[in-house]
Amino acid sequence: MKSKMNVGLALSGGGVRGIAHLGVIKALNEVGIVPTKVSGTSAGAIAGAMYCQGYLPEEILQIIVDTNYFKFMRPAISLTGFFKMDSVGNLFRLYLGHDDFAQLKIPLTVAATDIKKGKVRYYSEGELIRPIMASSCIPGMFDPVVIGKRFLVDGGVLNNMPVEPLEGFSDSIIGVNCNQLPEETNIGNMKKLIERSVIMAMNYNAYSRKYKCDFFLEPPGLGKYGVFDIKKAPELFLIGYDYTLKFIEENPAILELADESAKSLDV
Repeated sequence: MKSKMNVGLALSGGGVRGIAHLGVIKALNEVGIVPTKVSGTSAGAIAGAMYCQGYLPEEILQIIVDTNYFKFMRPAISLTGFFKMDSVGNLFRLYLGHDDFAQLKIPLTVAATDIKKGKVRYYSEGELIRPIMASSCIPGMFDPVVIGKRFLVDGGVLNNMPVEPLEGFSDSIIGVNCNQLPEETNIGNMKKLIERSVIMAMNYNAYSRKYKCDFFLEPPGLGKYGVFDIKKAPELFLIGYDYTLKFIEENPAILELADESAKSLDV
């Protein structure tokens, strides 16, 4: 009888594009691939936390669609951001029901950037909600999240696909990047230029860790979607799902990671 493998899953940041992660996870679960440890940055940290709590990918999608994320934001009287993330924590408290990494069903690590020290910080124990907020704290848009003496912003600044926390633990690592850029023939305005430049930097960051992954999944064309394009959530989910089914078909070796008892079962 085949012993169960330790499968690590690293999820990139990417704003609403991170909803594609949920489609990827759904497809993996359907063939019996269930991670034994998850790491994530920004959107990947949020998707990872909800999944590790025990929500099905479809349930997380519905929560995202039903939730008016912006009503939980409040203006920041600050020179370092337009909004504070404090109230966003209420969302996580509502759906997680606790504030402790240890209470998650699957171990999780989230990456954040210590903006003063210029270093990546990994969080995997103790309080859960503020590290998730820090990991998804877009610089300039949100005030940094303070944990202890550290001022923290989006983990994607320095590590947009945190594979490192999975090394030494996982028999096999699956990395997922949700920012693949289509070729562009016309950069028509400054907004597009800046967005494309940021995504390219994020991708370089993720691609530098691609060699650490046994399997690297990158649903096509997600970079064309806006960071806050929430109306496209179902479409993004389906892109991730369909792509992963095709990836499994074309890369049957990934099925070696499957736990036969887990096929199509809830986490």
